[in-house]
Amino acid sequence: MSGPSFNPAPAPRRKRVVLLGATGSIGENTLRVIAAHRDKLELVAIAARANWEKLAAIARQFDVRHVGVFDDAAFGAARANAAAFPAGTQLVGGLSGLTELAQLPAADIVLVAVVGTTGLEPALAALAAGKDLALASKEILVLAGKFVMAAAKQHGAKLLPVDSEHNAVFQCLEGHPTAGVRRIVLTASGGAFRDWPVEQLAHVTPADALKHPNWAMGPKITVDSATLANKGLELIEAQCLFGLAPAQCTAVLHPQSIVHALVEFADGAMLAQLCPPSMTFPIQHALLHPARAPGVDLALDFTRLVSLDFRPVDEGRFPMLRLARETMAAGGAAPAVYNAANEVAVAAFLAGRVPFLAIPRIVGHTLARVKNTEPSSLAEVLAMDCEARAIATAHFSSAR
Repeated sequence: MSGPSFNPAPAPRRKRVVLLGATGSIGENTLRVIAAHRDKLELVAIAARANWEKLAAIARQFDVRHVGVFDDAAFGAARANAAAFPAGTQLVGGLSGLTELAQLPAADIVLVAVVGTTGLEPALAALAAGKDLALASKEILVLAGKFVMAAAKQHGAKLLPVDSEHNAVFQCLEGHPTAGVRRIVLTASGGAFRDWPVEQLAHVTPADALKHPNWAMGPKITVDSATLANKGLELIEAQCLFGLAPAQCTAVLHPQSIVHALVEFADGAMLAQLCPPSMTFPIQHALLHPARAPGVDLALDFTRLVSLDFRPVDEGRFPMLRLARETMAAGGAAPAVYNAANEVAVAAFLAGRVPFLAIPRIVGHTLARVKNTEPSSLAEVLAMDCEARAIATAHFSSAR
């Protein structure tokens, strides 16, 4: 007589990931997470602005057959070199290509990590298709937060923040109603010039600004960290993500970048989220949520001396944070204007066209010039974004 037979439970299906922005710093860290958890995650589509050679290498490494290239010339080069990609690869180009990948039927979650507002349309497309959205491009919520949040609710999709600070707040809030929250505190490293004498800031070069003390990031976000515009954008985003009032969103300098956010509740108790300054931690949390798994990078070791310092932000030294607070109080399309003007100003600084201290002047000028209204449609937001960019560009061009 044969013994009982047991049918083992099938292995859980891997979560299928679309990665928009695969060649940047967020993309590289995402690939590290996926490589470490191939039993749980499957990369099914990738896209980048222009680096098709790197996309081809990623496609071969992860056997990806859906690839998007945003830049027209780079897309043409990718098609001319199709043999560099795995056999059967479907290449798509432009914004429509990124949007197509975001709606890929095979996908479960779309991670948007493209720079600036390019990812807005693909993000909305992913939500409309019922895909969960892991969001690393904070500009998307700053530009069109109410429309993105409404789309997520309408289609029953999860919006999972990848920014380390927002991911930290997300983790602290799980299981706690936001009605019991007194405030959230986002931490800021202070960027490259945190300890520079103020009088030296007039002589800052782009090379100086790109030397972040803690994080390895792209050029735009690294400059934003030096001006604290990055923290300003994050405060605006946090207000939108978590349904908070402007006064409930605060920031503090924390040079070690180990505590990523704190949440203070009505009873005065606070929860904090801590991990080393590596983007693999929030990326893995977002992709595997609600599951947990061993991390890619080493965790904190409290057997060694760990010092945690905090100090208030001097908004005279960091006027971009003051402008962000004014933007939050103004509401309407002001956040979109702040974001657009900052993108223009940072690009001009990196190109050597304006000095570092001109960045907040350009943003302040643009906020004062654009009439702030409450947009009733995404088209109105995009029109004000274009107007802000034109005003910011004209301002620094005429001042040269």
